Amino acid sequence: MELKKYLEKAKRGRWAIGQFNFSTLEQLRGILAAAKKMKSPVIIGTSEGELNFLGLLETIALVEISRSKYGVKAFLNLDHGKNMDLIKKSIDYGYSAVHFDGSSVPFEKNVKYAKKIVGEAHKKGILAEGEIDDIQKKSLTDAGKAKEFVEKTKIDSLAVAIGSIHGFYKNIKLDFERLSEIKSNTDVFLVLHGGSGIPDGQIKKAIALGMNKINVNTELRMAWKEGISLAFKKGEIKPYNVLTIAQEAVQKKVEEKIKLFGSFNKI
Repeated sequence: MELKKYLEKAKRGRWAIGQFNFSTLEQLRGILAAAKKMKSPVIIGTSEGELNFLGLLETIALVEISRSKYGVKAFLNLDHGKNMDLIKKSIDYGYSAVHFDGSSVPFEKNVKYAKKIVGEAHKKGILAEGEIDDIQKKSLTDAGKAKEFVEKTKIDSLAVAIGSIHGFYKNIKLDFERLSEIKSNTDVFLVLHGGSGIPDGQIKKAIALGMNKINVNTELRMAWKEGISLAFKKGEIKPYNVLTIAQEAVQKKVEEKIKLFGSFNKI
């Protein structure tokens, strides 16, 4: 479990590993180029939507080839997995980690499914992440429930709801008191979803209080879009030139996040 070793290193050192999602080749290249330049471990995320677009086998092959080409420590994670069959295939076919999102089902059913997924994942030597609250509904994680969930499922990582939301929103205020309480009640890797748009100061404080993994997707999509738009404004029509500019924009954004998370020069 090489990913676990890096997460443990991050936990001890009070820095965080970024998870960066992709659904195009130039996004993946931008992420890995940033990881190489910054000498940082990264987690490559694919949501079910992204994975259904790319294809499971194609994604695994593409990441494996690209990881070897760039010579980086990059770990593939299924993000917000809800389809049990897809989660199982991701485990069997070579993902480094899987995230089971049971936030939409009753707590006991969530525990039941998560426990099963943990068992399957650990057989293959990969990590399993769980979730008990839907940040899109602005529900917040109760420390007692978090402790119970972790103890019953033996999950490796827990996505906690402390005020972030998927997308890019202003006026985000993380609940640091809640984070501290969750941290004191659990001993797993803590994950912040909806990491786009959160002020840098709040990100740094969350990491200092024990956040070990931070997911970023929307800001990368925005950077990709801005790169595409810039290329068209310049009158560029060759796809490989247009997409190269998009790749550079994604790389720049990932470099910024790596520096913010404190994971640079950790390889």
